[in-house]
Amino acid sequence: MRKFGLIGYPLKHSFSKKYFSEKFEREGISGCHYDLFEIDHIEKFSSLIENDPELEGINVTIPYKEQVIPFLDELEPGSKAIGAVNCIQRLGDGRLMGYNTDYIGFKNSLDQWLDGQRPKALVLGTGGASKAIRQALKDLEMPYLMVSRTANDTENHITYDDLVANEKYLQEHLLIINTTPLGTFPNTEHMPAIPINQIGREHKVYDLVYNPEKTFLMRSLEARGAVVKNGLEMLRLQAEAAWDIWNK
Repeated sequence: MRKFGLIGYPLKHSFSKKYFSEKFEREGISGCHYDLFEIDHIEKFSSLIENDPELEGINVTIPYKEQVIPFLDELEPGSKAIGAVNCIQRLGDGRLMGYNTDYIGFKNSLDQWLDGQRPKALVLGTGGASKAIRQALKDLEMPYLMVSRTANDTENHITYDDLVANEKYLQEHLLIINTTPLGTFPNTEHMPAIPINQIGREHKVYDLVYNPEKTFLMRSLEARGAVVKNGLEMLRLQAEAAWDIWNK
């Protein structure tokens, strides 16, 4: 039996388990099983690996995309540059290799959605998920600013208060990318604190959240005329990239 799974905390509603279980059945892939491993501390990752030698492929979600790195033996160059891992392969000699398929999924999805356009972007959130998104924007040669609740010394970083205080940011940055978990089920009436009154038909909103399919952020900005997209396509693309890694 080939075993795969997802680590994270909490894991109440997992895209990955449903996706891979349906994939195995739909494509007639026998002898494979996908499990959820909800661990409340990253230190428990070592025990999981030791106690389950058949576990050969692991997806990683919040909050462990950065925390898992010290437990790995090697990082693929792309994930090393990004500084976050969402896919792990156990090699034949038992070593653990880290990858970032969020980057692949997001870059391909965004590129297709924009259809050649290259607007400046606001990236909401500075966590592990945002690192892959920022690398994809760099490689697509798209300028961006990071947005979070608190200020820091990073050159291309502003706060939500800055958005409210200076309308130039949303006038100049017509793509908004939410990398935070705000709005995820069951807390569906939450969203990042962006000034909705500054949103118009010229804006596009890519929300990495996929559950619900239309988040409070998407609904709110769509009501102002913005074009919106959720993270479901990105998730499908990153899942297929992970499957390719586990089978190469």
